Amino acid sequence: MRATFDAAGEVIVITGGANGIGLALAVAAQAVGATVVVCDADAEAGAALPEGIEFITLDVADRAAVFAAMAGIEARHGKIDGLVCAAAIQPRIPAHEMGCDWSRVMAVNLDGVVWCWQAVAPGMIARRRGSVIAFTSGLAGSGYPGASAYAASKAGLQAFVRSAAKEVAGHRVRLNLIAPGVLETRQYKAANPGADAAHWARTTGVGQPEDAVGPLLFLLSDAASMTASLLSRDYAFAAYE
Repeated sequence: MRATFDAAGEVIVITGGANGIGLALAVAAQAVGATVVVCDADAEAGAALPEGIEFITLDVADRAAVFAAMAGIEARHGKIDGLVCAAAIQPRIPAHEMGCDWSRVMAVNLDGVVWCWQAVAPGMIARRRGSVIAFTSGLAGSGYPGASAYAASKAGLQAFVRSAAKEVAGHRVRLNLIAPGVLETRQYKAANPGADAAHWARTTGVGQPEDAVGPLLFLLSDAASMTASLLSRDYAFAAYE
């Protein structure tokens, strides 16, 4: 069965969309007709986005900046139909050696999603329509050396999403999680050099950012009649041969 998506007239916002999975999704969403707005702290990467994709420099850890950015998008485009919270950081530091790095990981990976949700949920509730996706990880359950903050932030997101989603289900607003698997992004390479990269290649396999696009488009689409759910890609499976 072949799946196609039609996003004509849709406004989709992607945080962390200037690189990696977010970038792959931004390109794909634009290709199926969506108006795409990327919010990312990496202004240099944002400047290199394909023509037609709107870019906003944004640190999702800054609640006031998040609210201002989302309000501006709604003012310019009239609505936000889909929000994909892909912004995240994952330094590898032993837990007993972490200082402010711990707070920064939580501020970006967990608080940043909460602020984005708070900023877009009222409009979606009023329109009785909207899909929001947050990223978790298999490390939330298994843990990994040096990844205590990252794993904890992703575990916290699971509890947050499954709770918040049930608060708005009656308004037909969907909030779901995706665990995209191990994908070869710039951030993955920085966090998993040498033996770590070999470990993932040997166990789960390492895919490409484009491999997660189909599941993400599905979760954004009306076909995904689900909320408070986790879609997990546990093993690398190429989207294209």
